[in-house]
Amino acid sequence: MADQSTPETRAPRTPKGASRAASKAAPAAASKGEAPLNGGVGDDASRAGVLSRRRLLGTAGATGLVLGAAGGAVGYAARPAEATPLASLGAGQVMFHGKHQPGILQGLQARGHLVAFDLAAGAGRKEAAALLRRWSETARRLMAGEAAQQDDTDVARDAGPSSLTITFGFGFGFFARTGLEKQRPIALDPLPDFSSDQLDKARSNGDLWVQIGADDALVAFHALRAIQKDAGRAAKVRWQMNGFNRTPGATSSPMTARNLMGQMDGTRNPKPAEADFDRRIFVPQSGSKDPAWMANGSYAVVRRIRMLLDDWEQLSVRAQEEVIGRRKSDGAPLSGGTETTEMDLEKTDKAGNLVVPINAHARITRPDQNGGAAMLRRPFSYHDGIGADGVPDAGLLFVCWQADPLRGFVTVQRKLDRGDALSKYIRHESSGLFAVPGGAAEGEYVGQRLLEG
Repeated sequence: MADQSTPETRAPRTPKGASRAASKAAPAAASKGEAPLNGGVGDDASRAGVLSRRRLLGTAGATGLVLGAAGGAVGYAARPAEATPLASLGAGQVMFHGKHQPGILQGLQARGHLVAFDLAAGAGRKEAAALLRRWSETARRLMAGEAAQQDDTDVARDAGPSSLTITFGFGFGFFARTGLEKQRPIALDPLPDFSSDQLDKARSNGDLWVQIGADDALVAFHALRAIQKDAGRAAKVRWQMNGFNRTPGATSSPMTARNLMGQMDGTRNPKPAEADFDRRIFVPQSGSKDPAWMANGSYAVVRRIRMLLDDWEQLSVRAQEEVIGRRKSDGAPLSGGTETTEMDLEKTDKAGNLVVPINAHARITRPDQNGGAAMLRRPFSYHDGIGADGVPDAGLLFVCWQADPLRGFVTVQRKLDRGDALSKYIRHESSGLFAVPGGAAEGEYVGQRLLEG
């Protein structure tokens, strides 16, 4: 898990369309970047606040203690935290229409929701098409910072788009339910069993899958609620999971994300600038075994991986680094250099031992150790509370993208199954594989080429 995730940073784009925040004009001082001295209250209230403080200072007698407590509550506890200007995070916007669906190439997002649906009894191709049409329109509107078309909950009323992305995929069972078995890709065949699997079938797979990500928790929840409401009677939730990442801008300079084990997670993720990136991650428009409707799409493997943090944290830092094969402080390989230095797999210490252990996670997951197999990892961390035994239910909502899951995820996971040092400290608890079609063109909805082809 520690070697192939997407870097979390991105430069926000100013939204072109109307946003949820646009209807609320800011005071003149705020538009100039000036913060009101009174924390945002009006002039009369400000003068009253000053007067109250003078009276407080001049009447510090029998009532001084009570007034002091009240004054502290009004002046500090009840005042909202200073807001970050909308342009820094809220104004970031991702386009819904495009060659690929959103939520694949964008950097890690601060908040995420993964949710799978099953089509309702009696729902078929017609109902599925209507649902995807509704979902696509809702996604387009919300990603532009607009309200939902019907019955908006106002949860995100004051926020901009916050780089919201909404991504849709189809599971194995979707095709039988809609009478489209002949259009089901071979690559969507169920994943094999792995030795580290302890899968909960109720939280695995599903007919439809939706990935939601945003840089604001309320914006992400607003989208989740809108998608759920749009499902109506056509589909019901099978499972839903919540995740998070470090908020963009939380570090002094852009850097690779860390997971809940404290390890840098994403150093060797394939980069769009690489010549073979598209070939590894996206289904080509021609020359593929995939059906035509999957052109420019990708396959998402989704795994809920529990981290056994109590066991992991018993290890010394040095022992943790040997499990991963990289320094915990800066992500550099144990063979030396910086985070981006090529790992020297043959380097030995004075005793002749490999500096990067033979079973180190970073060694095993390298593409050159797996016939060139690569996947674009874009995960979320999760924490679902602490059990009665005091053990945290926390880990990684692993999401990876590839043009062929058999050559990508399956190849690497089989290698990990044969001796990854990290496997002792993790447990795969749920799993899903979904065909994610290419992006919808203007005037189209996601999956239209499948459902109306």
